Amino acid sequence: MKILVSDKLSEAGVDILKKGGFTVDVKTGLKPEELKAIIGDYDALIVRSATKATADIIEAGRNLKVIGRAGAGVDNIDSAAATKRGIVVMNTPGGNTVTTGEHAIALMMSLTRNIPKADAFMKEGKWEKKALEGREVTGKTLGIIGMGRVGSVVASRALGLKMNVIVYDPFITRELAESQGIELVSLDDIYARSDYITVHTPKTKETTGLIGKEAFSKMKKGVFIINCARGGIIDEAALVEALDAGIVAGAAIDVFVKEPPEDWTLAKHPKVVATPHLGASTLEAQENVALAIAEQVVDYLKNGVIRNAVNAPSVSPEMLPKVRPYIELAEKMGMFMGQIIGQVISDRLKKVSIVYTGAASGVDTKPVTVSAIKGLLGAIADEVNYVNAPALLKERGIDLVESSTSKEEVYTNTIEMTLEFDKGTRSLTGSVFGKNDLRIVRIDKYSIEVIPEGYMLVIYNKDLPGTVGKFGTILGEAGINIARLFLGRDRQEGTAIVIINVDTEVPKKVLDKLRKVPNALSVQEVVI
Repeated sequence: MKILVSDKLSEAGVDILKKGGFTVDVKTGLKPEELKAIIGDYDALIVRSATKATADIIEAGRNLKVIGRAGAGVDNIDSAAATKRGIVVMNTPGGNTVTTGEHAIALMMSLTRNIPKADAFMKEGKWEKKALEGREVTGKTLGIIGMGRVGSVVASRALGLKMNVIVYDPFITRELAESQGIELVSLDDIYARSDYITVHTPKTKETTGLIGKEAFSKMKKGVFIINCARGGIIDEAALVEALDAGIVAGAAIDVFVKEPPEDWTLAKHPKVVATPHLGASTLEAQENVALAIAEQVVDYLKNGVIRNAVNAPSVSPEMLPKVRPYIELAEKMGMFMGQIIGQVISDRLKKVSIVYTGAASGVDTKPVTVSAIKGLLGAIADEVNYVNAPALLKERGIDLVESSTSKEEVYTNTIEMTLEFDKGTRSLTGSVFGKNDLRIVRIDKYSIEVIPEGYMLVIYNKDLPGTVGKFGTILGEAGINIARLFLGRDRQEGTAIVIINVDTEVPKKVLDKLRKVPNALSVQEVVI
């Protein structure tokens, strides 16, 4: 069998592949058309972030069995296209965690003590001591948005620097935060109290532009901003305005919307320390992820062992046909729920309960539950896969409760997922109608039959005449085609839910128009 390594990989990783008895070709810098022309000859493809494994390239890979990503993020791999072809997509979560966290601390210190400017002056032969007065971080408040693995590394290092650490993350419990010596607060508290703010969330619809004009208006004057997560979480234009206005004293940015930037205004700003996406660029990190992905690919090709797969839970081949529909339904339910509750919520998630009824209780529910948790956490963390999802839930102090009953109620089979927060609960019920017919049949108190796929608008509104028609009119005027429409009602309260499947992504300005419709209570877009 043949393996193609299309991005730079540590020699130690390449050696593991060769010792596994495989033919290994290292061809970096390939253009998309060049990769497409040769990929059909290979059984495995190993990439980092440069190669884009698009649907076209995956389709051309007629012999591909596995795509390995030496790193956590797989946004450069079309996992859906790989899944359709039965190709396993693996990543190496955790390999870059320490490195990225340390880079955020390094940027914070560089920014605070004007180290890049001082070095530049010295190389010009200038002794500019007075102009480069810095600050101490001891006793200052660091606000961390997102307390995943990288955020946890940053918090521990900041505590060692004697900083006060406050955190916003709706997916960890207050008890867990307090056990680590940090304070769990609201997003507005982060803005109001922090001397430094660092971002460690994935880039989702909810977090894109999370820190923009409104957020900057709530911050302490003289705050420092750090972003080693994803470009676009911070509105770059709004950050430049805040820097110019003196609201933000300085920013340290490792990631940009476009890389390399098309507009260099932010990177070249005199109050900015900029690095070219170096968060994962250390010798140790690259060695770690290279060794890990090489071992995983060899183990899969030789022994059929799947580790750290982002698109394939571990199920025996003979049981897969029976379990697969439930696995797919559960993951879609998790994705739906994760996007509905969103990143920016004030309530803390405490418990996830999953109940299987009827025929759903008769299958191996372990991989089904894992799929549901992966879908849910995928909305708030980059490093989630079928292997680590339960552990990540536990790390965040969230309880998981499963139960089954063979008793059938309205449907012959159901999976019910309930999320319990500090205040209130949210629930979702799904059912397998047929092998390729998966439905969401209840959302909280609303009975409804929804096909969970593609671009979906989830609209809550007052149940009054003409309301749904106004939504349709706005979409039609924007040239957005409605594929399906589903309705659920609560006659007692006079409210309704409308789920609209559309053919294309809905622009933000159209979503804003929908939200302004009289009787609209909330409008969200969910992508599955």
